[in-house]
Amino acid sequence: MPTYHQESFTHDEQAVLSRFFTNVDRPVFGLVNLPEVVKGALFARYSRSPKSLRRLFLDEFISDPETGIANISSEIGDDPLVSTQRAERLYERVFFDYGDDSVAQLGGAHLACEQASNLLTKVLEWGRLAAYLEQSTRYIKYDARLGSRYRYLVPDEIAASKHSKRYVEHMERIFDSYSTMVATMTRVFEGRHPRSESDSKMIYNATIRAKACDTVRGLLPVSTLSNVGIYGTGQAYEMALVRMQASPVAEVRDYGQMMLGELRKIIPSFLTRVDLEDRGVMTSNYLADVRTDLETLGSDLGEPDDPGPSVTLTDWDPDTETKIVAAGLYAASELPDSRLQEIARSMSTAERAQVLAAMVGRRRNRRHKPGRAMERTMYRFDVKCDIGAFRDLQRHRLMTLEWQQFSTRLGYDVPAELVTERLSAEWASLMDQSGDLYERIRADLGREVAQYVVPFAFNVRFVMEMNPRQAFHLIELRSQSAGHPAYRAVAHQMHRAIRDVAGHRLIADAMTYVDYTDVDLERLEGERKAEERRRSASP
Repeated sequence: MPTYHQESFTHDEQAVLSRFFTNVDRPVFGLVNLPEVVKGALFARYSRSPKSLRRLFLDEFISDPETGIANISSEIGDDPLVSTQRAERLYERVFFDYGDDSVAQLGGAHLACEQASNLLTKVLEWGRLAAYLEQSTRYIKYDARLGSRYRYLVPDEIAASKHSKRYVEHMERIFDSYSTMVATMTRVFEGRHPRSESDSKMIYNATIRAKACDTVRGLLPVSTLSNVGIYGTGQAYEMALVRMQASPVAEVRDYGQMMLGELRKIIPSFLTRVDLEDRGVMTSNYLADVRTDLETLGSDLGEPDDPGPSVTLTDWDPDTETKIVAAGLYAASELPDSRLQEIARSMSTAERAQVLAAMVGRRRNRRHKPGRAMERTMYRFDVKCDIGAFRDLQRHRLMTLEWQQFSTRLGYDVPAELVTERLSAEWASLMDQSGDLYERIRADLGREVAQYVVPFAFNVRFVMEMNPRQAFHLIELRSQSAGHPAYRAVAHQMHRAIRDVAGHRLIADAMTYVDYTDVDLERLEGERKAEERRRSASP
């Protein structure tokens, strides 16, 4: 290991630093026990100072490390030594006055967002710069009431309309049927798949519950309430809140205001621009105008005539494999990109296959993925599948992902297990009733509000544009046997399209962890492996 310079600090300085840094003598250290505004301001100042971070902290953010006497009291946090006022002034100058948005990436907050409809959760999870964790319809049964109602939202627009009574009655009917069907299918799967003596009761119950919930989740409407945990930077939250202010849906706008109020208790300096007329509000108005103009232009383009699921590869580069081979050789050579492309084009198929195989390497599991040379070109898929599967695929936010509004006009899925158990007629009746209510609300209140009625079984159309490296991740992950059959089918069709439609067999064949096996209990092997890991970790 190289010899690193060890900065000297007095005994008193070390005593102060040890409260806020994970060590005082190594070149890598963490920041602890500090308000977000101070951590962010420290790094913002760090980029323009020759001092080390710890020395900068002592000189400019601590009042008097020798005596421990605070000259400026702290308004945030419990430690009187830390000057948050200085940090806030620095943000005002660098972030607000100079418009240096990068400093808003240096501090963040954890936010719990509860009782959010599935329309709102998709808005919350739009951004790429934050981390999200949402309640799963696979592991949680939505058969319990939250107060006097099941877990669904009655949006203000519908509550104030003539549709209010019928909407509530329909939601209660939907959730009653969901509760009954989950219980029924639990008994059915227990009968079909008796517990093995080698499986614990916990493994078995979790697997059966997941199977029953997966089968019936299509009944859940977009109004279903969920909880979302978010960790985001100040910049990520600012972007989200500005988008939410522009929404035509009252729930989204109102929830954004609640979020802003709570975030200002944690990271106020990062959110100064959100509701200023000449900053955040102006941007929100711009976004709203763009949406309105596009919807006006798109309103007369016709109605869909292709109900049912589909995956279509609509755009790709015929020279993808050649370009990826050139990109793979780039970092290993000293030649310019243009020359490497000429070399790759002159190669035989076998020679290109040899380079691509070297790029992919000897993978031991699906988490071993080729490097950034695989990002050289793109695939664009037009996907139509049920909303339940879309909710899972929508989590792949790093790629380009955009969806159309939820509706009942693209047909719906009927799980085969319900047909076998003669529950398909009840399912179809509920779907038809949902379609009728959707059209009534859409005619009176607009299609944005009508989305709340739509059950997850109905199809939604969305585009996914990804590079081959992202395709490795998505297709191999979403084709695993533990996954829901609906999104497994999408992953399989994507894989076949890359191989057969684009003709990129070298890339498709390199996806060695695409899983085409058929399983009856999707979560069983996953639960067994989790149990084994728990046993191995036990002392």
